[in-house]
Amino acid sequence: MAAADHILVIDDDQEICQLIADFFQKNGFQVTTSHNSKGLQEVLDRQKVDLIVLDLMLPDEDGLIVCRNLRSRSNLPVIILSARGEEMDRIIGLEMGADDYLPKPFHPRELLARVKSVLRRTRTSPEEMEDNDSHALYRFAGWTLDVPTRQLYTEKGEKIFLSGGEFALLRVFLNHPNRVLTRDQLLAFSHGREIEPYDRTIDMQISRLRRRLNDDPKSPELIKTVRSLGYVFSTRVERTDSKS
Repeated sequence: MAAADHILVIDDDQEICQLIADFFQKNGFQVTTSHNSKGLQEVLDRQKVDLIVLDLMLPDEDGLIVCRNLRSRSNLPVIILSARGEEMDRIIGLEMGADDYLPKPFHPRELLARVKSVLRRTRTSPEEMEDNDSHALYRFAGWTLDVPTRQLYTEKGEKIFLSGGEFALLRVFLNHPNRVLTRDQLLAFSHGREIEPYDRTIDMQISRLRRRLNDDPKSPELIKTVRSLGYVFSTRVERTDSKS
């Protein structure tokens, strides 16, 4: 029997922590809760965690800083859960490396659906991929993406950490180089869902991915914008099997 996914909930509201813990445990998850960033690190030091649900308004540290620090050293999926639900807060949260953002108040079932979606897309190849690339090693423009380890390397061998969304988006581009992809296609391929009105998820992740690849947003060389159509990954891509 497979081990249950372990969700770490960081929120200073004990009632919310208990609500999430009870609901997720009933749905087959292991849940650990903490009420500050210090507790988050203590849990990570001693246990394997599959996903973090992170509140922004923590008593000891701004949740956005916590998210940014996590992303600088880990690919661990993060869903931000916060009362700060304005569009700009959501944009900043995604810019800091979060994989999703859910404003309070929220329904536990929606959080559960988002957790399952993030875990699914960080672990499996999108159904729309042309073939199974789970063992692929991609080389492009001096960069290397090792799919099995989910690691991106610079030409000098330096490791770059990607969020789950960035990793999924880059895989889509590497499977479809030099082909114009619409925002709808990119969202469906990388997130497994249709685009919603005013959904800026892809645009924000494109911006973040460009920064990871040192691709000048004012004059990008790798991820180019095709006006009124979408985006194109404009470079030669070599693919080998990492097992070989």
